Amino acid sequence: QVQLVESGGGLVQAGGSLRLSCTASGRAFSGYTMGWFRQAPGKEREFVAAFSRSGSTYYADSEKGRFTISRDNAKNTVYLQMNSLKPEDTAVYYCAKLRSLLEYSRYAKDYDYWGQGTQVTVSS
Repeated sequence: QVQLVESGGGLVQAGGSLRLSCTASGRAFSGYTMGWFRQAPGKEREFVAAFSRSGSTYYADSEKGRFTISRDNAKNTVYLQMNSLKPEDTAVYYCAKLRSLLEYSRYAKDYDYWGQGTQVTVSS
């Protein structure tokens, strides 16, 4: 069983920055690929970024250059640094753990553990 707890959301003006954190319980964190997703009201959950267990990073096209995913395996934590935020980035952000035998996926169905989400609101 893996528990994921996100933090770091909040209200920020357009152009500002936030750093989200997600801390995982349990062992073997370094062996997991971790991802960030977001869900805006009335929309489907969408992929934001992933940090694979082999050390590769992946981003949705709309976040490339603005968001950076990183991880600290010693702290069982994955981060999402978000810069140049836009009102359309407003959503609940979730971290998730990829199913064990997969290296990478951008599909929510392939992630088996999820955090409770943290709200990010970007005002114009």
